Amino acid sequence: MTTEKKERFIAIDEVINRTGLSRTVIYERMKDNTFPRSVRLGKQTTRWLESEIDSLIDQQSTNNRIKF
Repeated sequence: MTTEKKERFIAIDEVINRTGLSRTVIYERMKDNTFPRSVRLGKQTTRWLESEIDSLIDQQSTNNRIKF
């Protein structure tokens, strides 16, 4: 049996909570391509792919580890 993980979309409030970044910083980083782009689901509905935010967090935590 194949287990297929469905992609989940998350709202800006959850992105802020997970990353610790402000709304302004998120949008600034999107402009300079250092943050995943949001997906427009409707006229006023914008979400991020959970997997892309998780990957960003993993990458940042790996890059910011203290090396001895």
